[in-house]
Amino acid sequence: MEVLKEVGLVVGIFAAIALVLTILILLVVKLCKVESDERAEQILEKLAGANCGGCGCSGCSDFAQKLCHGEAKLGDCHVTDLENKKQIAEILGIAAEASEPTVMVACCKGGKDAKDAFSYVGDESCAARQTLGGGKVCSFGCLGGGSCEKACPQNAVSMKEGHSVIDTDLCISCGTCAAACPRKILRRIPVSAPVYVACVSECRGKDVISACANGCIACGLCAKNCPSGAITMVNNLPVIDYKKCTGCKTCVAKCPKKVIVER
Repeated sequence: MEVLKEVGLVVGIFAAIALVLTILILLVVKLCKVESDERAEQILEKLAGANCGGCGCSGCSDFAQKLCHGEAKLGDCHVTDLENKKQIAEILGIAAEASEPTVMVACCKGGKDAKDAFSYVGDESCAARQTLGGGKVCSFGCLGGGSCEKACPQNAVSMKEGHSVIDTDLCISCGTCAAACPRKILRRIPVSAPVYVACVSECRGKDVISACANGCIACGLCAKNCPSGAITMVNNLPVIDYKKCTGCKTCVAKCPKKVIVER
């Protein structure tokens, strides 16, 4: 009998402990429960569902939640189409943003034609190369490590002749490649844009010539000959106003270094 009493006491103690722990768990769950916003589910249905991370969130679900809490902007997503964005704006009760779809382009074609400053040996990532100066005489252009290619969720980026190339038919404009590029040579342009500038060097012409065979020499012929006045020179580089650009491609024909290229 004494043994049974002792066993019963032990069982009772464990049962009491289990009951207390259960109550504590329920209290913690109740106190820490995050109230879900039903709008988030509605928004998630309208998002493209790429889960690319280009907006800076861990995925579309996280982005939807942050939109509801005012912690993200609808314009941060470049993958969802305009019609769905308008519907999301209605769900959030905000004004719809009028913006044309975009595509990413690689604004450098230096690669093997860009002179080496030294022979680089080590971690091939672009971040590592940038830490050591990049290995090229040009301090603006593509580092050639292929970090953008590895980051692209659509396999739209590839490395050719030592520089990045984007297949605009596969690109969803998520911006993941741009986030992976230390030099920021991967940029967005409107889908309707007929041409873009494939150089980011802000150096003077003679300095560019000594660093890269494919760089802009800041001659300004594109700006001088543009019939619609869509090009201006800023920091030794042509800047295209796509609202004025008619797609005549005079700039492409006049550029002696073929820096302005067709998309």
